[in-house]
Amino acid sequence: MNIVIAPDSFKESLTALEVALAIKTGFERIFPQAEYHLAPMADGGEGSVQSLVDATQSYLQKTAVIAPLANQVEATWGLSGDKQTAFIEMAAASGLHLVPPEQRNPLITTSYGTGELIKAALSLGVKKIILGIGGSATNDAGVGMLQALGIRFLNVEQKEIGFGGEQLASLAYIDMTGLDPRLAQVEIEVACDVNNPLCGEQGASAIFGPQKGATPEMVKKLDSALAHFAQVVENQLGKNIAHHAGAGAAGGMGAGLLLLPNVTLKSGVQIIIEATALKEKIQQADLVITGEGRMDSQSVAEKTPIGVAKLAKQFNKPVIAIVGSLREDYPIVYQHGIDAVFPIIRQLTSLEILLQQGHDNLISTAENIARTIRLGLAY
Repeated sequence: MNIVIAPDSFKESLTALEVALAIKTGFERIFPQAEYHLAPMADGGEGSVQSLVDATQSYLQKTAVIAPLANQVEATWGLSGDKQTAFIEMAAASGLHLVPPEQRNPLITTSYGTGELIKAALSLGVKKIILGIGGSATNDAGVGMLQALGIRFLNVEQKEIGFGGEQLASLAYIDMTGLDPRLAQVEIEVACDVNNPLCGEQGASAIFGPQKGATPEMVKKLDSALAHFAQVVENQLGKNIAHHAGAGAAGGMGAGLLLLPNVTLKSGVQIIIEATALKEKIQQADLVITGEGRMDSQSVAEKTPIGVAKLAKQFNKPVIAIVGSLREDYPIVYQHGIDAVFPIIRQLTSLEILLQQGHDNLISTAENIARTIRLGLAY
């Protein structure tokens, strides 16, 4: 039996590789002679760099950068074995987890550190950057990132605007002359798992601002600032970024990235699938196992398990999902390539303990699934 194990991480519990290894351990107890292919997955958010590094045998790098509140942090990113491709996660430099809950305020948070990570990769001579933009703490349209890369954003007095989404309202001029020339020789693939426009009821500020600390009043101010930014870009650079699919991702980072050359916004899980050569693995598989921390109706919006399942169904492969927990609306995943879903929780207890038990619960569930498969083969 040839088994491909391609799960996402279980947030706050296990990395995608740890999930894959636990599932393999459970299955090996019943099918020790099976051939296993582990493909740690992600969808562009937190954990994407680790998944790519684990799946491609690449290297982790560390760079000191400016965090969302302008303090300094050490951010981790990945470099491929041939040193031609960089794997960067916006969350590592500009993530929400870097801002204490009581200090979350997208009026002032900056994406500058993400630009510093891109510069670090350019300094090593990479030819391609895979950039995941999930989990951000910012709503600045990626302007901080662009400032780090040499673009100047000026007010009517020809002074550089400050950090944060609120500052975009004072933007009058964009000076592209200082943009790092090395970007012209580099392809940037942006792993983006949402299609929201930049502004409006479905835009960056309204949909994602509250989770970053924005009050209703802040949302209105931020949305207006983003709209103003998009207008200045269109007037001066001739680029209509406001309604581009994915422009509203990561507080408008999707829109800001469109100011750079050679940038493509793509489904995050599809980028990871391509980078890990998952298609070739699945073509030879008898069974595909995927998973994530929680499965619900939102999982069908190009999250990892559905991306894996859709690929598997191109070759008529059976797909099992092993997940941390389920919501009542999860059965919709059966319409998108998942054949069976198994939650791993064995007993009711606190969330803290459940997160600690994730590894053992995964092994137990995987073993029981394997036992069920063995029964079917026997009869």
